Amino acid sequence: MSTKQTHAFGATKTAGAILGGRPDCPFMPVFGAPQVMFERGQGTQLWDANGKRYLDFLCGIAVTSLGHSHPVIAAAIAHQANTLLHVSNFFANPVATQTAIMVDKLVSGSSGLASGAGQVFFCNSGAEANEAAIKLARKFGGRGKHVVVSALGSFHGRTLAALAATGQPEKHEPFAPMPEGFRHVVFNDIKSLEASLDNSVAAILLETVQGEGGVIPASIEYLQAVRKICTDRGILMMIDEVQTGFARTGKWFGFEHAEIKPDVVMLAKAMGNGMPIGALWARKEIAAVFKPGDHGSTFSGTAIATAAARATIQLMLDMDAPAVATLRGNELSEKLRTVNGVVEVRGRGLLLAAELKADLDAKSVATQLLEHGLVVNGVTSHALRFAPPLTVSSVEIDEAIAIIKQVLK
Repeated sequence: MSTKQTHAFGATKTAGAILGGRPDCPFMPVFGAPQVMFERGQGTQLWDANGKRYLDFLCGIAVTSLGHSHPVIAAAIAHQANTLLHVSNFFANPVATQTAIMVDKLVSGSSGLASGAGQVFFCNSGAEANEAAIKLARKFGGRGKHVVVSALGSFHGRTLAALAATGQPEKHEPFAPMPEGFRHVVFNDIKSLEASLDNSVAAILLETVQGEGGVIPASIEYLQAVRKICTDRGILMMIDEVQTGFARTGKWFGFEHAEIKPDVVMLAKAMGNGMPIGALWARKEIAAVFKPGDHGSTFSGTAIATAAARATIQLMLDMDAPAVATLRGNELSEKLRTVNGVVEVRGRGLLLAAELKADLDAKSVATQLLEHGLVVNGVTSHALRFAPPLTVSSVEIDEAIAIIKQVLK
């Protein structure tokens, strides 16, 4: 790395100033070379180490759904940091308990169930929520009924079991052999799913919108058919709402679009507006198969993380977040369709993809957009993903569209 930070961090401050005198990058290369070093955020805006301003239409991939440095969430974290950070799960703490009740009330109600119909396990990420769900499915099914069926193109995390459930074989190859007990079927194809089922299947695991797969929504008919199959066969319907949950799609959870009642739901990302936290929700009678010692996490329900989640959920309730996501999502979608070079816009709410003309490389376009001050990502070779905060304004949407038009013209 040269004296100036040019490639690795995309900044012009000296390497010494940024890295404390180190001449090399201190991070393992699992994310590739960072293009920019962001230093500060407020709402939809970010500023890099040189003071350059950006519009964030990716939100840490659907995480900061109420914008960066939201004052109410920041205050909740600060208050909790001065009150109680963490205790062992041998004991309870008030904020985790209150947050678990909020999560269950939201998921149960969205499922058309009575409040208190489910129970919650807190963890630190979406991958951990999916790991816990897979263990729950195996315990529920019992020996010989342990297989989890998921979809090609899906993404459920990078821990080994969550990666095995992920329907992207190219991601499996470097870590083979993968854990056993996983099958992958064509997404949105009920015949493909039915053909994969036998008496060894414990659960079907699906996203309501395949985020990493290219922002591909599951059809309403598909989700409803899967629900019927699970009910008829005694199979768990497990819905991964890690990227779609907490109003991102214009409903509190993506499964609401199909008016179905899942058995198990996995959550994370927007839940803490940037504070690492995830959750597994399951109906009480299913959660009951877990016994003390079956699962756990040192940081499950830690007070500092659940304080951020409690504040985030309450703010979303107060603003009617699903209605806001629908309104702004429709606005962004309509305006993206006016851009020359965009051939299709898909998704739900404020989780959208703009499919580009075949001669445009999405990753290259995303890099050019970044240079012009707009943060998005090339989710596939020809599609850009948009997941701005639910608090994004019409003025900011117009500014983003202007940047896209400038780059694509």
